[in-house]
Amino acid sequence: MSFLANLLTIIPDTVTSQETETYFETLLREGAELGFSILKALIVFAIGKLLITLLNKLFRRILTKRKIDPSVKSFLSSLVNITLTILLIISVIGALGIQTTSFAALIASAGVAIGVALSGNLSNFAGGIVILLFKPFRVGDYIEAQGIGGTVEAIQIFHTILNTADNKQIYVPNGAMSSGVVTNYNRLPTRRIEWVFSITYGSDYDEVCRVIEDILKDDKRILPSPEPFIALHAMAETSVNIVTRVWVPRENYWNVYFDINRQVYAAFNEKGIDFPIPRVLLHKPDA
Repeated sequence: MSFLANLLTIIPDTVTSQETETYFETLLREGAELGFSILKALIVFAIGKLLITLLNKLFRRILTKRKIDPSVKSFLSSLVNITLTILLIISVIGALGIQTTSFAALIASAGVAIGVALSGNLSNFAGGIVILLFKPFRVGDYIEAQGIGGTVEAIQIFHTILNTADNKQIYVPNGAMSSGVVTNYNRLPTRRIEWVFSITYGSDYDEVCRVIEDILKDDKRILPSPEPFIALHAMAETSVNIVTRVWVPRENYWNVYFDINRQVYAAFNEKGIDFPIPRVLLHKPDA
């Protein structure tokens, strides 16, 4: 009471002591209520975050047991997480004593502005649904889109996550993915490899073809059908170019490509088949 008495000494005489006591009692009561509301909001937030984590794990476990497609699973998991987070925010606001009906009315009144601001995200959300319905790619596919190549890590409600070959993670908007050109390298079981080998003019073309054929026959990863294709591709300024095409299972594409390059280089050197080297002829002017 000594603190209250000291305050009373500096309050003008026009204010009665009873009014002053009532004022400070109200101030203390409302302060306590505010502190209780903040504490309650913090407890609601902490419990809500814990529940969201548990529910997300439970939801993902259910989807995994039901063998849901990984693309659909990542999309639904992202959607459920965002929905639960929005509900948590509303619960925290309610715990602070703010009327959620007034809050909802405020959001509704600002709906037009929010809709304009989120128009891009809404198109991305619609794009995510289009991707899940028509499935141009799935989680685990290697694709090229928007000038970017990578393995699909996840399809979320607004973005598709790609992991590039040099271990960069890129978020591509679903709207662009659903409306742009997408090249999927994992959709079909086989791929065609093409090489163009250059030899010097004067080399024995038939011998070169036989050397390449022997190398291709020894590689069991190359499919016999369609048959390997070897032909004279072009007679360039400094070289004769021979095109070679084979079909392989898609998972063997790069291994076969690099292995055949190495074997052809070694075989050409062994057989004395020369590779063209650009030359510049200098003519000495007449004196």
